[in-house]
Amino acid sequence: MKLVKTHYNRRSFLKVSTATGGGMLIGFSWLTRCTPPIKEGLAIPDEWFDINGYIKIGNTGMVTIFSPNPEIGQNVMTSMPMIVAEELDVPWEHVVVEQGALDEDAFKNPQFAGGSLSIKLGWDALRMAGATGRRMLLEAAAKEWNVAISDLSAKDGTITELNGDRSIGYGEIASKAVGLEVPEEVPLKEPKDYKLIGTFQKNVEGSKIVTGKPLFGLDFKREGMALAMIEHPPAFGMKVKDFNESEIKEMEGIEDAFIIDTTIEDPAWSDVNAFPQLIAIIGKSTWRLMKAKKALKVNWETVSELENSEMHTERLKWDLHKGEVGESRKDGDPDEAFAKAAKVIERSYTSPFMAHNTMEPMNFFANVTEDKAELIGPTQTPKAMEESVSKLLGIPVENITVDMTRIGGGFGRRLYVNFGVEAAAISKKLGRPVKLIYSREDDMTQGTYRPTYLSTYKAGLDEDNNLIAFSAKGVGLPEGSVFPNRFPAGAVENYTAEKIKSRTNISTGAWRAPRSHFTAGAEQSFLDEVAEAAGKDPIDFRLELFDRAKNNPVGEKYDYDAERYAGVLKLVKEKAGWGEDRPGIHRGVAAYFCHHSYVAQVFDMVMADGKPKVKKVWCAVDCGIVINYEGAINIIQGGVIDGIGHAMYSELKFENGSSVHKNFTTYQLIRHHQAPEEIEVFFVENDITPTGLGEPGLPPAVGALANALYKATGKRYYHQPFSTANQELINIEMG
Repeated sequence: MKLVKTHYNRRSFLKVSTATGGGMLIGFSWLTRCTPPIKEGLAIPDEWFDINGYIKIGNTGMVTIFSPNPEIGQNVMTSMPMIVAEELDVPWEHVVVEQGALDEDAFKNPQFAGGSLSIKLGWDALRMAGATGRRMLLEAAAKEWNVAISDLSAKDGTITELNGDRSIGYGEIASKAVGLEVPEEVPLKEPKDYKLIGTFQKNVEGSKIVTGKPLFGLDFKREGMALAMIEHPPAFGMKVKDFNESEIKEMEGIEDAFIIDTTIEDPAWSDVNAFPQLIAIIGKSTWRLMKAKKALKVNWETVSELENSEMHTERLKWDLHKGEVGESRKDGDPDEAFAKAAKVIERSYTSPFMAHNTMEPMNFFANVTEDKAELIGPTQTPKAMEESVSKLLGIPVENITVDMTRIGGGFGRRLYVNFGVEAAAISKKLGRPVKLIYSREDDMTQGTYRPTYLSTYKAGLDEDNNLIAFSAKGVGLPEGSVFPNRFPAGAVENYTAEKIKSRTNISTGAWRAPRSHFTAGAEQSFLDEVAEAAGKDPIDFRLELFDRAKNNPVGEKYDYDAERYAGVLKLVKEKAGWGEDRPGIHRGVAAYFCHHSYVAQVFDMVMADGKPKVKKVWCAVDCGIVINYEGAINIIQGGVIDGIGHAMYSELKFENGSSVHKNFTTYQLIRHHQAPEEIEVFFVENDITPTGLGEPGLPPAVGALANALYKATGKRYYHQPFSTANQELINIEMG
């Protein structure tokens, strides 16, 4: 049994207070001011306490768990409370879940959605909270009955006397636990004893979503609030000079129009924004606002070079050889090994700029007064938004509140806070509450874009077809996608890798599985081609390399666990029946490690009416302990579809600094009929602490897709999007 400390730096992680209705409040370092909905089967407690974040136990036995992290569809609002309920040992049907607001002064871990870190970072804290509550309830019952704690058991929300007939519900004893001191350490359950963790549970907000309940930022309304839309320059490298202000103000339904400047001194990483100077239009409806936007007559000034896609391509090619190396690794003597190699294979891979295209366009509510700011809306980084608004408006952070709504897609776009900062600036100027809403065109032409990449891979084989040399060199606008210490680092005697920086005035930012989504596709495509040149099965070829990394690694370190990496390949090989004769089925495989998790995939592709179609995808995943299998399977399936769609179709081109693609009429996303007919997911069962899951399912999909396409068409795919790119071999040298 694991014991965990509940106190740090002489301050208790948990606090206990009395609810007026007689319940016990176990206060997390989280927050909010919400009333839980009625839970069928339990009466609502007489009264709930309003505190900054907590697990709340009512006198009826109802438990409210406030989720601290933003919900962007990764289902943390279900899985995080499941962890607490497991250690508390309360029936899941007695739990209600609410979204917490921002309070990182008390909460010891950052509140954000990104990097697939929510469960990984919250695992110990969530278990501690549940276990501490359970322990204190046991202690209260022991005192009430004058017995030892060891004479009692707590299970399913009820405390029972082991050698007697007495029992009492959590809600009945909760008030008696309030005066007790928080224990210095509490026991945690062993994984073998889990009853809730590792089960299938539906999304706690699922019924609200499908019945259209107001959950998202676009749903939020406040009496008396104005609506606002913005107009930014038409191209990167331009800014606004003036516009037909008086004419716009006279339009029906328009209340005001003005220029705002959201330039932040000493900007943070989350302040990515190519257009800090904007025209803001205020009105009574989005329809009126969109009509006013069309009537704008603006004088724009060119302040820097207006770039186009051809310039980006040439810059990447130049910087691949001449650019600044940001991170690198070298093992052995790759130059000498390549010179001695019997075969050398060299290939280059590219991917264009991409838009995030969240289904819910950017929006945020702000109510700014002289010295306070209230912010409400969909953000992945509430703390960053709070700090940026504080910098821009000069309002102390303690006078700013950020409440998070459910997010209709993030994919990294809502890591960046410009839309919330703009709402705050507009509210400040107006002196009243305002809700800012972007159009689809506003977001697609503003950025923030996934960078464009170019990487070159090179492999050398000896006369026995052993891999003796490997190099990877990658550049991107602005940073390259190569991870020098990831696979095959540690598995090849002579190895070199370089991540190279470049430059652009186009704003860029993280996109789902940053850099990994491109690197996995390029690397895994290349490894298949090297395996073919070596005359080896692609899975067996990879497993040979993992054996080397596990048994006789090269260099001082590498980032992955070779045994776990090989484990998902072996599992997907078994489940997919790799090697079996399947007429008409063309198979591609890929495996990748990112966000501390391992995913391997096999794609089954057929040719239908002369076009490739993915029939089935087999996925093997090692992410440690799986909290909720329902959500875990769904998120892997979503990652696969997302990876296929963007690899096949997504591309942003630029002419004179302006994005050619402004809406879904020209920017293609995957359609339902283009998705795989079946995606089957298998998890490696172990007791390892949970790791990331929101992003790792996407990267290997790109490589497996490219490899399956080769088997189906006989053609290698080096340049995304696969559906339109000129797929010619680059830098081929076979000797």
